Amino acid sequence: MNLARTLARVALADPRRPALYEGSRLLRDYGALADRAARLAAAFAAGGLQPGDRVALFMRNHPAYLELLFGAWWAGLAVVPMNAKLHLREAQWILDHAQARWAFMTPDVGAGLQAPERTIDATGAGYVDLFVLPPAPLVARAPHDLAWLFYTSGTTGKPKGVMLTHRNLMTMGLAYFVDVDPVDPRDAIVYGPPMSHGAGLYAIPHVMAGARHVVPASGGFDPAEVFELSRTLGRLTMFAAPTVVRRLVDHAEATQADCAGFKTIVYGGAPMYAADIARAIRLMGPRFVQIYGQGESPMVITALSRSRLGDTGHPRHAQRIASVGVAQTPVEVRVATPDGEPLPPGSVGEVLVRGDTVMAGYWRDPDATAAAVRDGWLFTGDMGSLDEDGFLTLKDRSKDVIISGGSNIYPREVEEVLLLAPEVAEAAVVGASDNEWGEIVVAFVVARSGQRIDTAALDALCLEHIGRFKRPRRYEVVPALPKNNYGKVLKRTLREQLSAGQAAADGTA
Repeated sequence: MNLARTLARVALADPRRPALYEGSRLLRDYGALADRAARLAAAFAAGGLQPGDRVALFMRNHPAYLELLFGAWWAGLAVVPMNAKLHLREAQWILDHAQARWAFMTPDVGAGLQAPERTIDATGAGYVDLFVLPPAPLVARAPHDLAWLFYTSGTTGKPKGVMLTHRNLMTMGLAYFVDVDPVDPRDAIVYGPPMSHGAGLYAIPHVMAGARHVVPASGGFDPAEVFELSRTLGRLTMFAAPTVVRRLVDHAEATQADCAGFKTIVYGGAPMYAADIARAIRLMGPRFVQIYGQGESPMVITALSRSRLGDTGHPRHAQRIASVGVAQTPVEVRVATPDGEPLPPGSVGEVLVRGDTVMAGYWRDPDATAAAVRDGWLFTGDMGSLDEDGFLTLKDRSKDVIISGGSNIYPREVEEVLLLAPEVAEAAVVGASDNEWGEIVVAFVVARSGQRIDTAALDALCLEHIGRFKRPRRYEVVPALPKNNYGKVLKRTLREQLSAGQAAADGTA
C-alpha cells in the first residue's frame, strides 16, 4: 500500500489528463507529474536515502510541493511538512527531532535551514538537477509504514510528531468521497491555505480521482485571486479554516462576485459559528461542507454534509448547523468520561475516536502515545456532546473550559451569542484568574468595518440567551484576534495578554 500508486494509476490510464496548475497556467498533465515523481524517487535513491527515511518540507505553497509529496512516497520515504510561518529555530528543531536527512525549502521562508545531508531550494537549479535520472520503479510499502510526520502546533511545550501511515491517509482519502464530497476529474482543488496541513492532505483524494490541482500564483490565500481562479478554471474546491471562509464570504458580499465557479468549500480546523455558516450559505449558496478531525486522526472524525446544512426544514436545523456533524464512515465516535466510559446523549465529556485513521503514535514519544491512545481510542482533548441522532457538538478544548465559582463554562457557547450582534465580526472568550470566583469570563471582540461595539448591549444580549453566570465580566474590544497559520484563534496568547496586564496592574510585572 503506497500512496504514490494512486498517482501512478491515473497516469497510466489517462496520462494527458490535466494535473497541476500555477494560477491558471497548466504546468503538468498526469503523465508528466508521475514521471517527475518517479525521477525524484530516483534522485532520492541515488543520494543514499532509504525507504522509511524522512524528507522535510519548509515551503510556502508551490507547485513543487505536490511533486515532492508524491516523489517521496514513490521512493518509500516519509514527508515532514512544516508550517511556513514557523520561526527558523522552531523549524530547525522539528527537522532535527524528525531526524530528516534532506530538506526542501523556498528561500522566502526557509533560508538558513540546515538538514544533516542536503538542503535544497525548491525554486532553484539544485531542484532542477534532481530530474536528470531515469524514472525509478515505485517502492512497495506496508500499510503501517510511515508516510506523513506532522508536528502539532505545540501550544503546550514542544510540538509532538504525529505518525500517519499509508493506511491512515488512504482511509482518509477514501472517506472523502463517501462523507465529504464526490470528486469529478473536471474538479479543481485550489491550495490557498497551507499545503503543510489539511489542504495538502486533500491532495490525496483529488489525485485518486484524477482532478486538477491549482497552486495560486501568489503562493497563498487572497480572496480576489481565488475568485478569479474560480472564474477562469471553474469547479473549484478549497479546504479552509473558518477565518478564511469568512474572508471569502466578506469578499463575495463586498464585490457582489459571481460564486458559480465554486463547487465545494470544505471548512474545518475549528468549528464554524452558526451565524457565520448561515451567512456564508446565504451569500455563496449551498457549497459548504464541514469536517472535524485532528492531526492525530487527519480530517476524519465527523462531517456535516451540504444537504444537512441546507435542510432548513428540519426541526433541529439550528442545533445541527452549530454541530460538527456525524461520525465519518471509517470511524467510531463517543463522548466519554476521563476513563473512557461512554456517556449518554446530551452529556458533555471528552471526544474519543477509533478507526483506521487514528495515528500510529507520536514520534519518539511512547509516553505521550500511551496517554493519547488507549484501547484503540484516541482521546482528542476536545469536549463535546452527542445528541440522540449522533450529531456531535463541540464545546471547547478541555484546557479552554472556564471554571467559575465551581461551574463549567464553555467559551464557544458564549461566543455563539456574541456573534448574534450584527456589529461583532469575531469573538473569542477565555478565562482570567480571579480571587473570588477562581476564573471569570473575558470576551475579546472585533467590530465589523465601520461599526462600533456597545458592550452594555452585548451584556444585555448575553443575559437574554444564556445564564447570568456565563456572561462575560469584561469585554476587550480589539482590532484583530491573534491566529496561527491555519486561522485558529490563539487563546493561549489572549490568556497571556490578560496575565501580563494583571501583573502590570499589581506591580509584579
